[in-house]
Amino acid sequence: MGQLLFYDKILSGNRNISCSTCHHPKHGGGDGLSLGIGEGGVGLGPKRSAGIGDSKILKRIPRNSSSLWNLGHESIKVVFHDGRLEISDIYENRFNSPAQEWLPDGLDTIIAAQALFPLVAQFEMAGNPKENEIAGAVHDRIDAAWPILAKRVRIIPEYGKMFVKAFSNIDSPEQVSIVDIANALGDFINFEWQSFDSPYDELVVNGINLSDGAERGRKIFFGRGECSSCHSGPLFTDQNFYALSLPAFGPGRTRLFDPIARDTGRMGESDKSEDAYRFKTPSLRNVTLTAPYGHNGAYPSLEGIVRHHLDPIGMSAKWTRDMANLPPAPWLEDIDFVVQSDQREINRQKQLIDINKIHLSDDDVSDIILFLESLTGKTAELGRLGIPDKVPSGLSID
Repeated sequence: MGQLLFYDKILSGNRNISCSTCHHPKHGGGDGLSLGIGEGGVGLGPKRSAGIGDSKILKRIPRNSSSLWNLGHESIKVVFHDGRLEISDIYENRFNSPAQEWLPDGLDTIIAAQALFPLVAQFEMAGNPKENEIAGAVHDRIDAAWPILAKRVRIIPEYGKMFVKAFSNIDSPEQVSIVDIANALGDFINFEWQSFDSPYDELVVNGINLSDGAERGRKIFFGRGECSSCHSGPLFTDQNFYALSLPAFGPGRTRLFDPIARDTGRMGESDKSEDAYRFKTPSLRNVTLTAPYGHNGAYPSLEGIVRHHLDPIGMSAKWTRDMANLPPAPWLEDIDFVVQSDQREINRQKQLIDINKIHLSDDDVSDIILFLESLTGKTAELGRLGIPDKVPSGLSID
């Protein structure tokens, strides 16, 4: 059921986008864009366009589409680039989330909880106010749309029968709630994007050596390159937040009082000034499949993002706008790079950097990249359940 729901556009306000549109197996669980094209866009992956006419997008997604690899791992405690969803009992519903006390009880995992939020995000899947009942309900309160979406699903006979069969607490389709839908989505995501059969895993588990270059890169990664100070543990992330001063662009994830299109990262969630411009350390599992890189997809290549970690200020100075993969949207061009015209904002970002400049040779960088390639699972691109031929709503599949 989770597989079908993941690919079914029935969960979007205008029935024109699914979870898979921005998290597609053909693009490593992402979309291949620096900043995503959500509700109103047309097509898939790097070829997705910003739409036309009345249905064209009104805003780019402010951040790069996160990959889904190993999100079901027991170590995962916080998700999203700014960590706005984390395991916590602050609201007595298991999670600290944007829905606060309105997040429904009964969600099995943090990924089940995560699956709920794109459904009610205006520019991701919900659509714009007055376009549909989902967008209208969200405008009232974040949890108002979830019962409407649940009804959409359960009145489709095939889904209704599947939920009754799969869930012990459901005796009739009328009992299907958004919690059941989220749990099914979470189970699928946690199952489909498991990856632990990389050459690096063979080294750790079976003692099978890496290639000479990858082995040199491994030693640099865990040694003088200092990469493992943040990219640690089985998923190569410490799940903490760091400021890297990546080149700024896009609409930003702005708050009501932000004076410009900017993204303050973790501070937007915590309201703590010391969290300004810090973003969550991404996992490096299957990193070769998930370009572009950075919270805003600033770098199209692994070499670029590695070199930025070694010299943030120097690499930012060399960065050019054409490195951002942004499908043309002339009506958004004025906002795409407007943050770069605010020198005070750019200076603030440059002053808050949590990593030190490190000198490595070109050969060292090449070896690190070879090591990062060794983190790619041998079956990662094959999937487990894969893409269904059709979905119960009868809507098209991306």
